[in-house]
Amino acid sequence: MARDLAIDLGTANTLVYARGEGVVLNEPSVIALNSQSNDVLAIGSDAWKMIGRTPSHIVAVRPLRKGAITDFDVTQRMIKLVLERVGVSRFNRPRVVICVPSAITAVERRAVTEAARRAGASDAQLIEQPVAAAIGANLPINEPLGNMVVDVGGGTSESAILSLGGVVALEAIRVGSFDIDAAIQSWVRREYGIAIGERTAEDIKLTIGSAAETPNEVRAEVRGRELMSGLPKTIVLAPEEIRVAIDEPVSAIVDSVLSCIAQAPPELSQDLITQGIHLVGGGGMLRGLDIRLQAETKVEVRTVETPLECVVHGAGRCIESFEALKVMFLGDQHR
Repeated sequence: MARDLAIDLGTANTLVYARGEGVVLNEPSVIALNSQSNDVLAIGSDAWKMIGRTPSHIVAVRPLRKGAITDFDVTQRMIKLVLERVGVSRFNRPRVVICVPSAITAVERRAVTEAARRAGASDAQLIEQPVAAAIGANLPINEPLGNMVVDVGGGTSESAILSLGGVVALEAIRVGSFDIDAAIQSWVRREYGIAIGERTAEDIKLTIGSAAETPNEVRAEVRGRELMSGLPKTIVLAPEEIRVAIDEPVSAIVDSVLSCIAQAPPELSQDLITQGIHLVGGGGMLRGLDIRLQAETKVEVRTVETPLECVVHGAGRCIESFEALKVMFLGDQHR
């Protein structure tokens, strides 16, 4: 019998949860293709290592951008390979629940569902990431109580207040971790005249990036290509410089959280004082983001124990009782 699977098909990472087993795959959402033969050379971590280091006929791409499919065929091939990695074959077609951002359109929802079915799933249902994140964070979303989650992903950031099993207030923007990386690349290029790659920008973010001042800050040595001479050059960056560089995307995320709170009914807004705000997603691990949000909202912000896996764990709990919770899934029949 085929295993039921939950997939968090993220812009940055793809995670797969198998019923009764837990998370069985956690890989970057990257696929490497030979543009001449159209063959798949690698996916996941192996393909991620190739970004910015390939000859002209090999391209390492992210088929999802801003939480949406930008290349349907490549996404379908990536989902198929991901399913094969976890043991799916044409004789073993599982039912699949896929986590999607609430910001995507009805057309994009159909594209995700169709890609999963063509890749080998017998049935594909969608669940919105804020709902899955709240379930994964063990929040009492079925009670008449305001529960708020902020999910900062690679391409989208979503703030949602949930009560009685549904979303009461939602603010979703197509700004995420990749926009923070791009802001670092742009700032280093503008201020120092040095070009750095996507992977280097991400390393800078992880090493010294922060949304607010934090204890024990250190400087980082960065290597890139000088634009004037075209030669390699090394510079040293300070955390306060990176805070200036990423202020625009971080401010956009903070503003979306404030906008979501402003949409909520007063009774639910006051619940946040006791319940707090729960920060999930890979982008939620940005150093000092909880401090910045807490200072702006005046509400306690708690980062969940496993921010990156929280969404897929929530969807995984749904597939444990697939039929009973089918009403929560956002398949085409509900649109």
